[in-house]
Amino acid sequence: MTEPASTGQGGADDPRSAELSERLAAVRKRIAAAAGDAGRGDRLPTLIVVTKFHPADDIRRLAALGVTDVGENRDQEAAAKALELADLTLTWHFVGQLQTKKAKSVARYASAVHSVDRPQLVDALAKAVAHEMEASGRAALDCFIQVSLEGDGGTHRGGADPADVPLLAERIAAAEGLNLAGVMAVAPLGAPPEPAFEQLAGISARLAAAYPAATGISAGMSQDLEAAIKFGATHLRIGSDILGSRPAVG
Repeated sequence: MTEPASTGQGGADDPRSAELSERLAAVRKRIAAAAGDAGRGDRLPTLIVVTKFHPADDIRRLAALGVTDVGENRDQEAAAKALELADLTLTWHFVGQLQTKKAKSVARYASAVHSVDRPQLVDALAKAVAHEMEASGRAALDCFIQVSLEGDGGTHRGGADPADVPLLAERIAAAEGLNLAGVMAVAPLGAPPEPAFEQLAGISARLAAAYPAATGISAGMSQDLEAAIKFGATHLRIGSDILGSRPAVG
């Protein structure tokens, strides 16, 4: 029996769409309030909804609610979703740690990679994007340098040492097909996020002084978006506060 259109996926009576709409509105309200408090109410950051572990149907619902930017951190999952949702006008952001061998796949669908943290990855992405530009005419890939703010050289969650940012920036800027977009970081666990985001803002300012177009700051997740906005975040990566907890398997 065919389900009525009004109760189908994304329809007016679809409970999941209603839940996502409510959660999305609450997050957008937080973003607007934080931007207002930071004196940048007319310059809202880009909201990237991180959809890892959630089905493509949820992304379709989010698109119907006005979401244009989605983030994924596993290539296999991201590639499958991008293919399934090719009929939608979405900007795909790769936000997780990336193996060089996955660069070719990521170059097929991603508009931006937020986790560039080593020279080998820059080279792999440059090669993959050049091939994809020739094959499909894709645009240049936005690259955010992921910076480790934990003092461990990115051992646990990836990221370059702050001292290595200039060398990575030079390599990205010199690569045809790559666009140096800015910096990205994750606030350290178990510590207030403000000092970390203040440090990231300083790194960003030094980068932008050398590369005036590289003003992007990808920072802020569900639990710390207000602090990130206070210190200049231009891109937020929000998952659980919009999509809820990870779906049960099985």
